[in-house]
Amino acid sequence: MIKGIGIDVVHVHRLEHWVKTPGLLERYFHPHELETARSRGHGMAVSLAARFAAKEAFGKALGTGLKNIVLKDIMVVNRHNGQPEIQVFGTALAALQKFGANRIHLSLTHERDNAIAMIVLEQVDEGAGGLLP
Repeated sequence: MIKGIGIDVVHVHRLEHWVKTPGLLERYFHPHELETARSRGHGMAVSLAARFAAKEAFGKALGTGLKNIVLKDIMVVNRHNGQPEIQVFGTALAALQKFGANRIHLSLTHERDNAIAMIVLEQVDEGAGGLLP
C-alpha cells in the first residue's frame, strides 16, 4: 500500500554555490554521496542537486518535512545499472518506521538548471522481498 508521495526540485546553481562554501556539503551529504559526486567532475553540482532533491522529497513523502532528521542519514546511491536508490539510517530510518513504510521508490532527473526527485513510500508485506532492514 502506498503511504506517501513526495517530489522536489532543486536549482543546480544553488549547489554550485554550496560547493564553494567550505564544510557546507559535509553538513548535508553522506561521505559516500560526496565521493560519488566528486568523481563526476563537472557534473558534481548536478549530482548533488538531484540527491538533495531526493532528501527533500523524502521529507515531503513522510508528510513531516525533514524535522528531526539528520540529512546525512539519507543517502542516495546508484545500483550497478545506474538506477538510483535511497538508503536510510538513524533518524531517517526511525522516521520511516514510525510512518509505517518499509519500501522506498526513487526517481531522479535533471535538465540543465534543475534537478528533480520523486519518492514513493510503500508498506509491503514482509514476504514481498526488497524490504528495508
